[in-house]
Amino acid sequence: MTQYFVYDVFTDVPFGGNQLAVFPDAQGLPEDKLQSIAAEFNFSEVTFVYPPTDSANTARVRIFTPTTEVDFAGHPTIGTLIALSDIGYGSPMMLELGVGPLKGVVTEKGAAFTASQGLEILSHPDPALVAETLGLPEASLKTDTHSPVQASMGLPFTLVELKTRGALASCDTNIDAIRRANGLYPSGLDFAVFAYVRDGGDIHSRMFAPMDNIPEDPATGSASATLAALLTQTLGTPQNLAFVQGEDMGRPSYIGAQTTLVPLTVKISGQAVRTMAGQFIT
Repeated sequence: MTQYFVYDVFTDVPFGGNQLAVFPDAQGLPEDKLQSIAAEFNFSEVTFVYPPTDSANTARVRIFTPTTEVDFAGHPTIGTLIALSDIGYGSPMMLELGVGPLKGVVTEKGAAFTASQGLEILSHPDPALVAETLGLPEASLKTDTHSPVQASMGLPFTLVELKTRGALASCDTNIDAIRRANGLYPSGLDFAVFAYVRDGGDIHSRMFAPMDNIPEDPATGSASATLAALLTQTLGTPQNLAFVQGEDMGRPSYIGAQTTLVPLTVKISGQAVRTMAGQFIT
């Protein structure tokens, strides 16, 4: 039997934030069952931890959504760092992810990692279509800082700024529009949309990826990192951002993002709390 833990990530209280299952020693799990295990949990992600390929690193971490394996994601990285710390791993840690080694630290205030893999601009989707994916009129979009843009730091998102918090709360995803957008702007995954409103360094956000069986995500560290990098590059100055996500689905999440301009890096920080533990017995 193989042990797992369930954490709520980007929160310090149970039943907030984003759920994550962590298998801290996945060596005994059959390879052909990993995707099925992730689908069984039906969380945004599940992580499977293995010995590192390079002995200088701490561990190798594989990340699965309900439908596919991904190279990078934020709340699984934060949650896995804290899970490993809770069972005795020292800080700092170097985790081997699909995007390469990522350094993380754990303190009494939570965990943090720094992403430096670079920002990739994939496309500039039609604003009217992006608005349709969110069930909003195009007039709800704010485009003076940037128009809707599909970007990635290892996981692709369409980043779209909205004019008001009310518009953000009113988002009602249109799956037919999302399918059309995915066909027009393929990214290798689905057409995940990260919508936000910004007031200086304070950001309220929502993320929708229904084609990946994630109708809405309570906390998306990878999308927050991608937006932080985009704003840093677009505005030409380092950013210190505080994200609030998940409010409209009753799971408030709090994500910190601090950036540097040269080189372009993003530090993502947050807390996590263990809520459950169990064993895989099949």
